[in-house]
Order: sequence, then structure tokens, then C-alpha cells
Amino acid sequence: MPKLHWEDFQPGAVAVYGPRLVTREEIIAFAAEFDPQPMHLDEAAASATLLGGLAASGWHSCCLLMRMIADGFLLDSSSMGGPGVDEVRWLKPLRPGTRIRIRATVLDTRASKSRPEMGLVKFLFEMLDDTDMALTTLTTTLMLGRREAGALA
Repeated sequence: MPKLHWEDFQPGAVAVYGPRLVTREEIIAFAAEFDPQPMHLDEAAASATLLGGLAASGWHSCCLLMRMIADGFLLDSSSMGGPGVDEVRWLKPLRPGTRIRIRATVLDTRASKSRPEMGLVKFLFEMLDDTDMALTTLTTTLMLGRREAGALA
């Protein structure tokens, strides 16, 4: 039975998940299969690109973020998925050897008007490096089950 429900998330609440070390090998393996651009595959070729060196694909960053929030709280929640992503920003390159963390900030919550068993939680997820610099940001709304369907919000 999941421990976390819609009622457990309050606007302004912040949680941090991680850390996780990102390796050169995983950057190249992800790129080889899903985003085979030079800046994600080869140091020499990457040095001639706008990124100036090997960096993870932005999609790899999103996958890492998803894994870290799944392990951090989502798999122990009453998650019902999400209607989509509002915004993703790749602010700085994710380099090999970077130890990342995810900071999750609850921006807003609201009970569903059409589905009394569900509430919605809007999050800002920030992928941070060792110096607390944001590398990637992702804003999305998650649908979570309520402990008491139809209870007053």
C-alpha cells in the first residue's frame, strides 16, 4: 500500500533526492542508443561543438531525473501518472563525473473536480550539480490518489 498520497504534498515543500554519479560510459551508452550526436558520443568531436566537450543528452538528463524521483518518492506513492510536462530547460551541460541531486519543490496542489479520488500536484524538479548549480529544470503536474476520495480539500 502506498505511503504518500495527494494530501501529503503542500505548496512550498522541498525534498532532495540523490546523489547519483553520472559516468562517461553511461553518457556514451545512452547516446549511442537514443541520441547519437557527436557531443554525446566522443570527446574529440564534442570539443568542436557548442558544448565544448562531452555532455549527456538532455533526454538522458530527463531519464535520470525520472529515475531519481521514482526511487525518491514516486514508487512509494499513489501516483496515477501525469497529463504531460509543462516545461523542460537544459541550462548547463551534464558532464561525466558529475554527482547530481534532484530538488523537488511543490508549486501548487488542487483536488480534481471531475475525479474525486484524485488530486493534482504541480512540481518544479531541478537537477543540481555538486555546487548547487541547476543543470536541468522540469515543471510538471502529477496525479496522485487521495486517502479519502471526495474529502474537502
